[in-house]
Amino acid sequence: MCGIVGAVAQRPVVEILLEGLRRLEYRGYDSAGVAVVRGQGDLVRSRALGKVAALMAQLGVEPIDGHLGIAHTRWATHGVPAERNAHPHFSGEWVGLVHNGIIENHADLRKRLQDTGFTFTSDTDTEVVAHLVEVFRRQGLSLLDCVLAARCELQGAYALAVISPNEPDTLIVARQGSPLVIGLGIGENFIGSDIQAMLPVTSRFIYLENGDVARITRHKVDIYDVTGAKVERPVKQSSACSFAADLGEYRHFMLKEIFEQPQSVAATLEGRLAADHVLPCLHGVSDALERLAQVDEVQIIACGTSYHAGLVGRYWIEANTDIPCQVEVASEYRYRRQPPRKNLLFVTISQSGETADTLAALEKIKENHGSLATLTICNVAESSLIRESDLALMTVAGPEIGVASTKAFTTQLVALQLLMVLLMQAKGADAGKIAKIVDDLRKLPALIEQALDLNATIEKLAEHFIEKHHALFLGRGELYPIAMEGALKLKEISYIHAEAYPAGELKHGPLALVDSEMPIVTVAPNTALLEKLKSNLEEVRSRGGVLYVFADREAHIQEADNLHVLEMPHVPELLAPIVYTLPLQLLSYHVAVQKGTDVDKPRNLAKSVTVE
Repeated sequence: MCGIVGAVAQRPVVEILLEGLRRLEYRGYDSAGVAVVRGQGDLVRSRALGKVAALMAQLGVEPIDGHLGIAHTRWATHGVPAERNAHPHFSGEWVGLVHNGIIENHADLRKRLQDTGFTFTSDTDTEVVAHLVEVFRRQGLSLLDCVLAARCELQGAYALAVISPNEPDTLIVARQGSPLVIGLGIGENFIGSDIQAMLPVTSRFIYLENGDVARITRHKVDIYDVTGAKVERPVKQSSACSFAADLGEYRHFMLKEIFEQPQSVAATLEGRLAADHVLPCLHGVSDALERLAQVDEVQIIACGTSYHAGLVGRYWIEANTDIPCQVEVASEYRYRRQPPRKNLLFVTISQSGETADTLAALEKIKENHGSLATLTICNVAESSLIRESDLALMTVAGPEIGVASTKAFTTQLVALQLLMVLLMQAKGADAGKIAKIVDDLRKLPALIEQALDLNATIEKLAEHFIEKHHALFLGRGELYPIAMEGALKLKEISYIHAEAYPAGELKHGPLALVDSEMPIVTVAPNTALLEKLKSNLEEVRSRGGVLYVFADREAHIQEADNLHVLEMPHVPELLAPIVYTLPLQLLSYHVAVQKGTDVDKPRNLAKSVTVE
């Protein structure tokens, strides 16, 4: 989940590296560092505990620069956040290295290296790799051959970037399981964990495959696959905009991205809706629609917020297609024995397309030939999940910088509705019902705008939560996963302990927690389960609980003692989970701001979870 940047150029590269780190800080911000080969032919570094700003301040006092360099922003796995554990890691004066991922056999390698005289100055698994490269350098190998030899001894997932003053014009990179991209310039080249880091300097990219090792100079890129054979990888031209990483008029990226949701939802729907049906919008194998017609079961795999999207999708798919749908957390699925299943559509959901557990689950199903087709819902067109899946249904959220997912989540929900309708069409569902869903989807961006108009009211409501330590979130039916997402957002960025329950489960345990100090947040659209939900709310009120209800204006829930009602626009039932997500995002945001937490970079978290 760390961020890697590198550059080899005729011009000094430290400013480029620091800007790249700033753009990758969503991937980790426990510490940051940069290393360069200076003109004098020596290898130097600067490292700082904390965010990239701390590193920049340090370099302002003690500057370094060179034409070849690597940089890193860390999310700690092995070793506590500390300057000694910050990357880049060195082996003597000749090898500098940054790493994203986990080296699973680091303990055995560490012992072996210590037995041969190497001294370790950090607690990380990464330093093992630096010393291992140095072992082969002492044998007289080129830096490329050192990395090719070293990677054969590594177990686990990694993206590596290596430099040495022995070869002051050469950057070596390797990829296994963790993302790494090469950016192509004119007389200069770059590397990064994400294209966002390189957009200020290039729009042309090469996405490395698993097992690839590359030798990069100012004028040339040579790539070798897992067998050591030289290969060509396609060059992709990106239309992404570097300005997406700028705050504009907003105080935080999270708020900016919340307010971008009408546009991102509209973009995800654009070109996919005909007058009365959904157009074929799956990329991949040519017989996609024929495969959908054969589907007898859907399995959705995801993590975190994407998992909550999958849970909503299960309600939609089963209610409208009669196809059984299972949803499972990827980190559990990948280690559970699966019975054979026939005509299974295996769906993965990930904002980044690089989520390690989700990729491993996809690999498992492919190895076992256990699906009719694999499909991913993803926001990054050239990501690993896209490349490894038969089919892709792209969200069009644009770059999401804030660690707490907002627009990526709502566009995933939109994509799941599109998938649901495609399955309905493939199975010959009622044309009138499909036409009604399509008509409702067209109204969705405007309904989201109406929900965002409640921002000022929600900001005032958030004051009630500042001194609270716990909160309950309640929902029923397909709004229960939305309650789960609301609780996750509150705990992620405000550090208030929050849990979500199906409202009907209150009497089976959670009522024991209810008192005047426990706020209970409830989503109450005007659905078939509304009257049941009202009864659950009375159970809370009768026990002294304080309710905060986001209710459809046609639900007829009135303000009363200990009952705060925020009136929502009336929405079609299928769209309610999407629209009711917005006020929960805003509530979490304003509570966090008023508590003074770091909204965009909450403690201990990172945006893209590329390690197990």
